[in-house]
Amino acid sequence: MNKKVLVTGGAGFIGSHVAEELVSLDKKVIILDDLSGGSIKNIPRGAKFINGSILDTDLLDKIFFKNKISCIYHLAAYAAEGLSHFIKKFNYENNLIGSINLINRAVNFKVSSFVFTSSIAVYGNQKPPFKETMAPNPADSYGIAKLAVEKELEISKKMFGLDYVIFRPHNVYGERQNIGDKYRNVIGIFMNQALKGQPLTIFGDGQQTRAFTYIKDISLAIAKAGLTRPCFNQIFNIGSDNVYSINQVASLVSANWGQIKPVIKYLPARKESKNAFSKHEKIKKYLGAYLKETSLREGIKKMSTWAKNIGPQKTQKFTQIEIKKNLPSSWRENFKEKNK
Repeated sequence: MNKKVLVTGGAGFIGSHVAEELVSLDKKVIILDDLSGGSIKNIPRGAKFINGSILDTDLLDKIFFKNKISCIYHLAAYAAEGLSHFIKKFNYENNLIGSINLINRAVNFKVSSFVFTSSIAVYGNQKPPFKETMAPNPADSYGIAKLAVEKELEISKKMFGLDYVIFRPHNVYGERQNIGDKYRNVIGIFMNQALKGQPLTIFGDGQQTRAFTYIKDISLAIAKAGLTRPCFNQIFNIGSDNVYSINQVASLVSANWGQIKPVIKYLPARKESKNAFSKHEKIKKYLGAYLKETSLREGIKKMSTWAKNIGPQKTQKFTQIEIKKNLPSSWRENFKEKNK
């Protein structure tokens, strides 16, 4: 039986780019995605697509029984750090339980390697730059879920011999990002607002800093990791080294819509890390040949061209809120309240 690689979330943003890289490496790729945040248009030619969820254990069993899966690239997630406080059940089901379903099958079906995209959210509010040697201390439910999966992979290696690679990416942007999601991915949010002629909304004063990562700078390295034995059982920060404030990002986005000075609507600050960025010496040592560094100006220009081609996207309303207390007022109006 021909060996295949399984990419979860492969119709989504990062997942579709990684799947595309794997196809280009002549791998037989199976994509599993429920299309909750992705699109059928994102699936690369040459990959087999299965519409379904990592929470569907019967479907997972069918996939693994019918195919010899040699490697899993697990990129299916709902990555909304700030929102995760208010959707705990949803967060843990999708970001933790679904991951455990995959780990169980990776062990039972003798998968050779498991590549997992975690997040720098596991570092929490510690002083940056974050290093892999730092003890994780997540400050939100999303980061807690990601860290729990990391620990499960470490334990599964010790107990069952399952090899893994863990990536901690941060603030990834680029073509195919879901710009209609108003709760995550600030560059995509800005672009959708610009397309609609709306002010760019910023929580707080906009002085919070991040390092923004163009997707095509890291997608090949992620794909290569699951095929590169020296990377096995390692944790890598991955992303850009260049740090910008949210105000600077707003200016760069606005420039691509002909605005010298951005029109910004400042909203009450959220409880979030003021500064969050990482060091990347380790990933450069292991996979430096497959990394790139696109400037934020150039990356935003490329993404802007793509965004203008697809046009403004309908803002998605998250309807599964579980906790209303301390919910930002700008989000509250878009939720269906379960208990009135």
